[in-house]
This record gives sequence, C-alpha cells and structure tokens, in this order.
Amino acid sequence: MAPSGKTFNQACARNYAQKEHIIIICGHYEGLDARIYDEVDELVSIGDYVLTGGELASMVISDAVIRLLDGVIEEESHLDESFENGLLEYPHYTKPADYKGKKVPEVLLSGHHENIRKFRLKESLRNTLKIRPDLLENREFTKEEISSRVNRSRFMRRSTWLSPSRAATHTASHSASMPVS
Repeated sequence: MAPSGKTFNQACARNYAQKEHIIIICGHYEGLDARIYDEVDELVSIGDYVLTGGELASMVISDAVIRLLDGVIEEESHLDESFENGLLEYPHYTKPADYKGKKVPEVLLSGHHENIRKFRLKESLRNTLKIRPDLLENREFTKEEISSRVNRSRFMRRSTWLSPSRAATHTASHSASMPVS
C-alpha cells in the first residue's frame, strides 16, 4: 500500500481474486521503509488522499477481493454492479411501491424481463453520464447503448461503435487490468 501506487479499481479486484494468495503490506504515518519497494510486485493506492495508516486501505482491498471469491456472494449478483460493466449501477427499489408519492417505475412492476433489462441499462447509462461521465470517456458503446437515447448528443461525442461479436464480449474486454507479477 502506498499513495504513490497504481489506483485500485474493480479490474484489480478481479485480478487479485484469481491469485492463489496476495500479501498486503501496510505503512503507518510516513509509509514504509523505501528499501522494501524492491521486494514487492507492485504498489497500490486506493485514492488520492492520505490516511494515518494502510490498514483501512488494506481492508478496502480485502473486502473488494473476498466478495469475488467463489461461494462468498452468488456470481449473478456481481454482473450488474457498478463498475463491473464500466457503468454505474441502475437505481434499486423496495416495497412499498409508493413511498410518500414517489413510485417504483411501472416497468419494474410489469414482470417483463426484457423491458426491465432495457430500463436498467438506460438508467445505468443515465446515472453514469450524470455522476461519473469520466467513465464514458474511452468506452466503446454497443448499438443498444447508443440507441437508448440517454442525452444522445453528449453520448455520441463519447461513443465508439462495437460490432455485434465484440458487444458480446464487451464487459470482459472493456475493463482495464493491472498486472501483478
């Protein structure tokens, strides 16, 4: 762990989850003895800020990795989460269907799985464009994403078309990975 390390992200978590083991070394206050840097595979940071020690950062990394291990969380639960497909997650709703006049979108109550999937995609795109447009800067959009009509003018400036065959493998190939030796 070091503030000067590569920034940890979901792709790193997936990469580490495939390893047989990882060892996280945490500094405290002023960091680690500089001589140890020659002994580690890589330096990792969880963001551009300073903590009193690396313990909290190591817990963040551990939690992000552990939840990806087989048997911890159902695999399907990971598929639509924020950052797994390069987008923020769509909004979630619970019961009641009407809370203080705010209603669950009708499409989610319809039971029509394809319409629900399209709605969730559109909401993911909308949330990402509004909150984290930086995530869209180098994204290769599928035709379905582009045709979803989410602020089309801003969307089209950032977009690159994917062929149908590339669209099928887009999620796996879209995320950058961080090498670990």
